[in-house]
Amino acid sequence: MIESPAACACGARPGDGTHAVGVDPELKQSATNRLRRIEGQVRGLQKMVEDERYCADVLTQVASVQEALRAVGRQLLHNHLRHCATEAIRSGDAAQAETVYREIVELAFRAR
Repeated sequence: MIESPAACACGARPGDGTHAVGVDPELKQSATNRLRRIEGQVRGLQKMVEDERYCADVLTQVASVQEALRAVGRQLLHNHLRHCATEAIRSGDAAQAETVYREIVELAFRAR
């Protein structure tokens, strides 16, 4: 858990429902499209299980969904590092920079 949930450089506060202001519109569209495809893959997985498909085939598709989610996560992390983290670190505010360092470490280990 991140010890100090301070606002990041984009103005968002973790967990309070505020929105990031540094999201590239192309990234947003790309991530949304990918997530819709993933949603369809998950529905396909549900059908495979209902139809009692061969376990190895289902597991192959599960791995595919997991990799697709990791790819979206990489995109979003890249955006967060490029905008929010960079601004916080360059701000000269040591507390804000420390908060971002902790957040990045937590995100790195949470993603595993």
